[in-house]
Amino acid sequence: MTVISSREFVANQNKYFDMALNEDVCIKRGEDMFRLMYNFIDKTDVKKRVYYSPDEDFYRSISMEELRASVHEHIHKLFAKK
Repeated sequence: MTVISSREFVANQNKYFDMALNEDVCIKRGEDMFRLMYNFIDKTDVKKRVYYSPDEDFYRSISMEELRASVHEHIHKLFAKK
């Protein structure tokens, strides 16, 4: 693991990005420590849309009109107490 200062990282970003391909690079700024890591993304992977069917929570949910009515009622109760 290589630990560098934030100033060193800014001065030599390409060097440390290349280094992060093979080893851990940590950037220290004051008391904070950040890890620079490589995340491989397969560019041949085509993202397909996924559609989920409604579950029990969906059928138990309330409509926007029901929500608005209950919120208005709650607000009126709050102001009535004052």
